[in-house]
Amino acid sequence: MSLTTPDAIRTFQRKLYTKAKQEPAYRFYALYDKIYREDILSHAWRLVRTNGGSPGIDGIDFEAIERGEGVEGFLRELARDLQAKTYRAQPVRRVLIPKADGSMRPLGIPTIRDRVAQMAVKLVIEPIFEADFCDHSYGFRPKKSAHDAVDDIANALWAGHTQVIDADLSKYFDSIPHAKLLAVVAERIVDGGILALIKQWLKAPVIGEDDRGKRKTVGGGKANSRGTPQGGVISPLLANAYLHILDRIWERHRLKDKLGAHLVRYADDFVVLCKKGVEEPLKVVRQVLDRLDLSLNETKTHIVDATEASFDFLGFTLQMSWGVKSGKPYPNVRPSDKAVKKIKTRLTELTQRELTCIPLEDVVRNVNRSLRGWVNYFHYRNSSDKMSQVRHHTEERLRTHLRKRHKIRNRRTGVVKFPRRDLYERYGLYKPPMKSGWNSAHASV
Repeated sequence: MSLTTPDAIRTFQRKLYTKAKQEPAYRFYALYDKIYREDILSHAWRLVRTNGGSPGIDGIDFEAIERGEGVEGFLRELARDLQAKTYRAQPVRRVLIPKADGSMRPLGIPTIRDRVAQMAVKLVIEPIFEADFCDHSYGFRPKKSAHDAVDDIANALWAGHTQVIDADLSKYFDSIPHAKLLAVVAERIVDGGILALIKQWLKAPVIGEDDRGKRKTVGGGKANSRGTPQGGVISPLLANAYLHILDRIWERHRLKDKLGAHLVRYADDFVVLCKKGVEEPLKVVRQVLDRLDLSLNETKTHIVDATEASFDFLGFTLQMSWGVKSGKPYPNVRPSDKAVKKIKTRLTELTQRELTCIPLEDVVRNVNRSLRGWVNYFHYRNSSDKMSQVRHHTEERLRTHLRKRHKIRNRRTGVVKFPRRDLYERYGLYKPPMKSGWNSAHASV
């Protein structure tokens, strides 16, 4: 399924972006009729379909839509409701995702119908906000990535910004005040239809389950005044728009020059890299967050001297190191211990004894899928040592699985019977690259 944006939509988005860029104070007022355009809804469906995901509270999945009324009928009905303004957002289904620390992250899953409507609105309004967003904001933005954010931090470290405010916001997505968020959106968009849709999604009830599996309302609703559920298509854009106030203050007041403090933000994760001390930059951060009715998680917010200690950001560990041969300092960027532990745990689960009853090809395929996805993200900059650890663990786990499958108890016999070369050439195991993820004189310690 092609994800290439159709020319007509791309042209429309470019016009919105150009207008917003040329007139920073302009407020857009005639957008609602664009969201139920056939080409925009059709492209919104393709994007949502490709993203996949489980059904919402109504239990309707993609296959049910395709088998039943069909995509055309589904989109035609949605367009009709949007045009007549009879569209109503359905409740959001909450699921709990385990976190590495043992706690649970609440994820809100809208229905597919609501996801398509949100995507249509996102296609229309995102170019307007993109024209305003600052260069040091990287999260959930077109043509920007986590690697770009990591590179920005590395460059700042190399330039001497080694006093780091490693910030953590307290339950950001749950804390965003609706009234202030809508006021931020209205700085650029005054189309009442668009604002009404966004308000519906913010106010949608959140339905979870109790210990007995019985459904109950656990959040949201008309009385709720805070939060935008993680999992909604529109949520990352709204979250970016709200924290853009921090970016804008940093840029307009030239705080990088005045305070020697460089801000790098990826959605609600951000660091401030300082050259002239952390007291004033931290004071500004607190003041802006207080104005936004947000707060720092004091237990998870740290001040780090990157010449002496490391800090984690977006799954990577960063600090200043010194080259063994050159003796020169360089920013060392490697997969974090937590990221390595997570993939090792996953690979162990995929090769456990209980899986010897399923075809070996399926076991290897599942291992390769998880391993390749991890490598695609973490094979970056100074990753050689961690790649080697993960590769060795993968080999050991597959070899152990083969021993269990063939009832070979002795580990040494297993090494002889299943040598490394056979793991790759005979059984088709994916081999992670061993070289660093970039070419630099300081790429390895």
